[in-house]
This record gives sequence, C-alpha cells and structure tokens, in this order.
Amino acid sequence: MSSRSIAWRACLVFMLAGAAVAPAGAQIKIGMTLSTTGPAASIGAPSKNVALMWPKEIAGQKIEYFILDDGSNPTGAVVNARKLTSEDGVDVLIGSNTTPNAIAMVDVAAESLTPMIALAASSSIVAPMDAKRAWVFKMPQNDSLMATAVTQHMENNGVQTLAFIGFSDGYGESWFNEVSKLLEIRHIKLVANERYGRSDTSVTGQIVKIMAAHPDAVLIAGAGTPAATPQIALVERGYKGKIYQTHGIATYEFLKVGGKDVEGTYFPTGPAVVATQLPDSQPAKKVAVDFVKRYESQYGPNTVTQFAADAWGAWLLLANAIPRALQVAKPGTAEFRRALRDALESTRDLTVPQGVINMTPNDHVGLDQRARVMARIENGKWKYDY
Repeated sequence: MSSRSIAWRACLVFMLAGAAVAPAGAQIKIGMTLSTTGPAASIGAPSKNVALMWPKEIAGQKIEYFILDDGSNPTGAVVNARKLTSEDGVDVLIGSNTTPNAIAMVDVAAESLTPMIALAASSSIVAPMDAKRAWVFKMPQNDSLMATAVTQHMENNGVQTLAFIGFSDGYGESWFNEVSKLLEIRHIKLVANERYGRSDTSVTGQIVKIMAAHPDAVLIAGAGTPAATPQIALVERGYKGKIYQTHGIATYEFLKVGGKDVEGTYFPTGPAVVATQLPDSQPAKKVAVDFVKRYESQYGPNTVTQFAADAWGAWLLLANAIPRALQVAKPGTAEFRRALRDALESTRDLTVPQGVINMTPNDHVGLDQRARVMARIENGKWKYDY
C-alpha cells in the first residue's frame, strides 16, 4: 500500500471519529437528578410530575430528558450527576431537591463545565459566588428572603421569645444563621436551639428542652414530611404558642402527615402555592394561576406545591435562555454549555410562578420580595395571609 493511501485512510478514520463525537442532530439534552424516594420524596415527586410536563422541543430543537432518582442521598446525587455529564453528555443539570444533595453536585457541575439549576433552597448553594458556583443557579427563594418575612410576622404578632429546631444539615444551619441575624432587630430573644435528622422518627429530647424554655413561638426549619415530626411532638406535649415553619413544608403530604396538629401554622411561601387567593396586584399571579391550572388538570385539584412551581420555573428559565445560547453554539458542545450558562446569568425580568427573576453575575437566584408571601394552614389547606 502506498504512503499516499495510508495517509488517506488515516485521514478518513480521523474524519469518521470526528463525526462520531459531533452533536447528533443538535439535540438538547437535559439531565435531572431528583429525590423521588427517601425522606425528601414528598418534595421530589412533584418535581418529577412537572418534568413530565416539560415540552419536547424548544426553538426548533428537540429535547431529550434523562430523569434519575437519587434516593434523597447526596452520594446518589453525585453519582447521578457524574453519569449525566460524563456518559449522557447533558447540556444542563437540574436538581437536586435538598440542600445537601445540591451542594454535593456543585463540584460536578464546575468540573464538567455544565450549567446547573438547583431545586433546593439554601443560599449556600449559590453563595458566596466563586468559580464553582458560577456554573450553578437556583430556583427556590433564598432563606434570607423568607427569614425576613417570618421574623417580621413574629414581631407584628408580639413574639418576644423564640425556640428554634431545624434539620441537622445545611438547610437547618442556613435557616438558623439567617434568622439569628434578624432577631435582635426584631427585639426577639432566642431561648432554645435544637437540631434533628431528616430520618429521625422521634425528637422527644429536643422538644422537652424547648418546652422548658417556654417560648412565645417555635420555628421549625425542616422540609417535606419530616418537618411535621417536631410539630406533632409539640402539640402532643400541649404547646400553645405560635408555630412557624419554612417554605419547605408546602406539600400536601405534609398536611396529611401533620393533620390537625399542623392547623394554624404560619409559613412563608412562593406565590404559586396560594395563587388563586393573591391580589391582582401581585406580579406573579397571572403566571402562577396559569401553572396551577396546567398542573391540576393533570394531577388533580389542590395538588400544587412549592416544589412543583419551582420546577416549572426552571423550565421557563431554560426556555428563556436556550434560544439565546443557540445563537452562539450547537447543543452537545462545550461552547453551548458556556453560552447557556451566560444566557442564564443574563436573565432579566422573567416572571415565573414564584416571582420575577433578574439574575446578575453575583446573584444566581434573582428573586426579590415579590417572590414571597406569608400563609397559614387553615382547615387542612393553604391560606393566603399577606
């Protein structure tokens, strides 16, 4: 065989190899790791419900979805994220639903240079901004935004002493840190500070200490059905003060588990949870009501949750950013992932069910006070407070 033939064959092999790794049909790939089983299942399941509602095409590009369950476990979230980025070659990561899981995924997003949209709440997922978090965005409101609303409600209602009990992980710590910053301003004294695990079935020891402190109010920093455990214990022991929860409780599974013991609970939440009760002046009302109608037409009345709304917001965020990224590069490439990251970061005045988003290089949430309302539980339902 001549040297010329050998050279031609080598060139042909190189071209075929290049074709094998080139984006096939420029299809956009979206990878999700959600907590659809385990302690956070009541949060992850609504997220998956919404993911199944997401369109299969945008801006003329077909979309392929990869949806994995991480079992509410940070290790599972990391394993899934690595598979989605290295084996499936996704253009964007969505998830996970809990703060520990989402924080664990940040390294994978940064290492693979893949934009990530978290569905967990803690501000520590996206702040302080650094090279790693530059690839990470978040849908739920920051704890600081919600803590301001909660402590203002406490002050307005005469609370002078407060006991705190939260998850013994990043979610509980983040809430404690944010609330602690505001208590002196609100003239509220912290008289107890307790923690418990998401999978704990008993919190007797912690509740005994809280009862002994005789607080005017108790704030429970939990999410999903595990957030009901301390409240049930408080009621069983005869606690008569005000009980506050966080925006992590807005699931109907929480209402079912808590039953009569969670009646009267105050909590901050996104507009979508009480969409139809909002005043017309609320900026997100129209989009929130539209989402509620879409969701409940598929999953039944009174099924919308904070987490379902966050997931639909993630889709609207992508639908806004993807067309702009497509002007720069084709899906399946590092250039497209970078362009998508940049497009997400430049999102302006985007209304989602939970508020209005204005991202900046230092703010990868972009929500302001329009993204929160106060609500309470009344007759087993969410009731708009103000």
